[in-house]
This record gives sequence, C-alpha cells and structure tokens, in this order.
Amino acid sequence: MILVFKTSVRTLHEIQKIKPLLNKLFSYTKWNFDLEDCDNIFRIDSPLEISDEVITIFNENGHECVALED
Repeated sequence: MILVFKTSVRTLHEIQKIKPLLNKLFSYTKWNFDLEDCDNIFRIDSPLEISDEVITIFNENGHECVALED
C-alpha cells in the first residue's frame, strides 16, 4: 500500500536530517520525497497502515505532515 502525505519538508538538507530516523523506523519500507510538488510530498510503500506513525514522526521532528486521500 502506498501512503501519500503533504509535508512541510522543503529542502534536501531537511530530508538528510530526518532520513536516518525514517530508515531506522521504517527499514522494511521504501520511501521518497517529491519536493518539486507544491505539497512537498512524502510517499511510503508499506505493507501496513502506518499513517499515524508517519505523522507523529514528522511532527516530533518539527515538520507538518498530513495524510492525503487517494
């Protein structure tokens, strides 16, 4: 299942800061950012519904994150 989120992450520097945490917590998934999109999209391919966990991680690290509907 591919989950899509609107985020406040705007730069590669911000991605590099949160990347180790995302890799550690979601090591079983593939994820990426699309900073060219106006919503600074974060996508994660997960076999589980982990939207709440993703939003919490971003919020705890100073970023806004909102799940987008399909």
